[in-house]
Amino acid sequence: MKHQTFALTPPMGWNSWDCYGASVTEAEVKGNAEYLARNLKKFGWEYIVVDIQWYEPTANSSRYHPFASLTMDSYSRLIPAENRFPSAKDGQGFKPLGDFIHELGLKFGIHIMRGIPRQAVHQNAAILGSEARARDIAHTNSICPWNTDMYGIDASKEGAQEYYNSLFNLYAEWGVDFVKVDDIAASKLYDTHLEELTLIRHAIDQCGRKIVLSLSPGPAPLQYAEELKAAANMWRMTDDFWDQWDLLYNMFERCEKWEKHVETGSWPDCDMLPLGHLGIRSVDGPGGDRWTRFTKEEQVTMMTLWSIFRSPLMFGGELRDNDDWTLSLLTNEEVLNVHKFSHSNRLVYRKGDQVVWMAKGDRQATYVALFNISDSPSNVSVSLERLGLFKKQQVRNLWSKEDLGTIEDKLDFSIDAHSSMLLQLNTIGIAD
Repeated sequence: MKHQTFALTPPMGWNSWDCYGASVTEAEVKGNAEYLARNLKKFGWEYIVVDIQWYEPTANSSRYHPFASLTMDSYSRLIPAENRFPSAKDGQGFKPLGDFIHELGLKFGIHIMRGIPRQAVHQNAAILGSEARARDIAHTNSICPWNTDMYGIDASKEGAQEYYNSLFNLYAEWGVDFVKVDDIAASKLYDTHLEELTLIRHAIDQCGRKIVLSLSPGPAPLQYAEELKAAANMWRMTDDFWDQWDLLYNMFERCEKWEKHVETGSWPDCDMLPLGHLGIRSVDGPGGDRWTRFTKEEQVTMMTLWSIFRSPLMFGGELRDNDDWTLSLLTNEEVLNVHKFSHSNRLVYRKGDQVVWMAKGDRQATYVALFNISDSPSNVSVSLERLGLFKKQQVRNLWSKEDLGTIEDKLDFSIDAHSSMLLQLNTIGIAD
């Protein structure tokens, strides 16, 4: 599947949702892009993703406005609201913003909802490349339970494929490199929308641009793993993930279920990293305007799990407000090398709230993540034999960048509550 060559390592970038909800502006996108280019690009961070409602002039918080008037062209396609994205004037759409992001050496992404705008259906608007009109292809009983913008599309109708083709041809003209499609990987009403997903896959394949496809929300059903891999580059294993310990605790079970489906170009997605300054215009989301509620130990645990599992990394906070601690989480090249380049990643064991993961690296390096996800300090241990190692090992702590000496039989550490360690092991006598 050629689309799997579009994301040879798990995508890394910034998404506007956690800090600005539905209301991000062009100036805020540009400011975060400049920060990422200046401080994070050399570590592999590259995507700038504009999340939901960029086509709604009245969006001003995290709250959705039911039946809001949306900005749309004459072919039933949503286009950027000029009051929030002024460079979109005169029909330019997102091309000027995409050009700005590309000039920084970064990649540009957008969020869309599956389907066709309800207002296009009510107006029976035209579809580019087809004699069918919006009303002909709409599946008006296929709706999103939490957003009123769209109707689903009936994939059996003439004009359905042409409509999605017209969308992705437009995105290719804008220079879009990443599209996050929502209300498709799972639905509280309708299960996974596999028929529309097939339309989207074909639309990307014909548009002439390598566009990474991300699917939301989750949890995506495990029984559709092969269909998801055949169509997308990443898909959510979870509903919206926020800075709450119970959500992070539950992610360990999700990673265990999906581990065998992590493949080059196909990445089960733990969702965004709710780090730094969040909820700046939040009115409904948990916590309001705040810094992440995760403790420092929990932040490291999250980054360690996302890295050893190889989830995409999408930072959710306002980058320009990062403190030194938050920046350090995103720029530890030894940890990020595990995320980008490790393989054979798997759960070694889970015993209650003691969890051990491992992966392999180049030049015979072995990576081991030790987690204590209980509410009190605990010893976490694993024998070298259980890791498939039978010689003395040099041990390095990747977060602290410290060599810890050598071991002959097992790793055994006392770890604080909600905390973790990420270690690199190298056989004595073999250079790392």
